[in-house]
Amino acid sequence: MSSTTTGAASRVRRARTSPRKRAQRVRLLQYALLVALVVLVMATVDGRQVQSVFFRWDLVQLTLRGIPQALLNTVIYTLGAFLLGLLLGTVLALMRLSQVAPYRWLAGIYIEFFRGVPAIIVLLAFSLMSVAFPGLRFPFDPYGTVWTALGMVSAAYMAETIRAGIQAVPKGQVEAARSLGMPASMATRKIVLPQAFRIITPPLTNELILLTKDSSLVYVLGLTPAAFELTKFGRELSNTNVNLTPLVVAGLSYLIITLPLTFLVRHMEARQRKAR
Repeated sequence: MSSTTTGAASRVRRARTSPRKRAQRVRLLQYALLVALVVLVMATVDGRQVQSVFFRWDLVQLTLRGIPQALLNTVIYTLGAFLLGLLLGTVLALMRLSQVAPYRWLAGIYIEFFRGVPAIIVLLAFSLMSVAFPGLRFPFDPYGTVWTALGMVSAAYMAETIRAGIQAVPKGQVEAARSLGMPASMATRKIVLPQAFRIITPPLTNELILLTKDSSLVYVLGLTPAAFELTKFGRELSNTNVNLTPLVVAGLSYLIITLPLTFLVRHMEARQRKAR
């Protein structure tokens, strides 16, 4: 059989293979590669060494005894910063959409500045405010410092999300409200913002998840043990015991917060798709 005939027969066989079968073959190949990679890792890893460095049972028990307070502090830091960011972000979003040019400029400068500066720098700057301004103290310190710093950073991101939500509300609804004699501020408060927040609830929940993880940056501040969040608590125990187990346990504890929020986001997105 000539090479031309062989090539033609091969092309015919490929043409007879449906896209679905080709996709199944590719998927099986991916699964096989994944299994091979897992087997390779399991064969090369020293299980006893991993257990002694990352999962010492006595240190796991020690860490779990202090986790509730650190977890509570993490939640307090996150919720305070989120509420401040949400309020400030809403004001910034309205300023960005304002017909008054200086409002738009100020909001734009704020958003670009705080989205461009690392959150850890903002935290350090706010923690040193008392040096630049003697006598200045944030209320409920250190919580107030963390709320203000992380809240101002998250506000810059939330502002763009809220602005997109406001612009997604049909303009016809606002025009109808104005035609009935409703003032612009009332139309915004009672018609635009409620609908906008329903649209952007999943993205805002994602922002809450990111803010929960950003709260780990609080470790750079000088905190008392009673104010430790999860990362700071884990680092201190790891340094004291010269072992990474407390830090691993503290890191895994973030899942107690982030996993329910992740499932909530998926549920809300699914509901929105059905509503459409």
